[in-house]
Amino acid sequence: MDPNTSSAFLPLFVYIGFVLLVVVGGIIGLTSLFGPRKPSAEKLSPYECGVPPVGSPRERFSIKFYVIGMLFLLFDLEVVFIYPWVRIYRQSLDGSAGVFLLVEMLLFSLVLVLGLVYAWRKGALQWD
Repeated sequence: MDPNTSSAFLPLFVYIGFVLLVVVGGIIGLTSLFGPRKPSAEKLSPYECGVPPVGSPRERFSIKFYVIGMLFLLFDLEVVFIYPWVRIYRQSLDGSAGVFLLVEMLLFSLVLVLGLVYAWRKGALQWD
């Protein structure tokens, strides 16, 4: 290893050491020094909008909550894919690639719409 290369990383190592010192020594150390020391039932209870919690925190939820969340992520990702497609499509409008990209995005959207119709028909979007 070149001696100049090892000295080039010296500021990085000093910075990492400083960060570790601040995190461990400063934040965690100060928290243990000035943090709460007399826990009580009221301090240890979960805070729920100023109202005492109702029911057990280990309560089971319906699978429909997760299905709706997954469907939301699926269609949210569709929007994420549309933004870069628009930029590429605008750049390729002068050639024949524009028609190909338009058909490709229409097929992508068609597959997602068919998935939405399927989920709708199966009752995955019903909130009972």
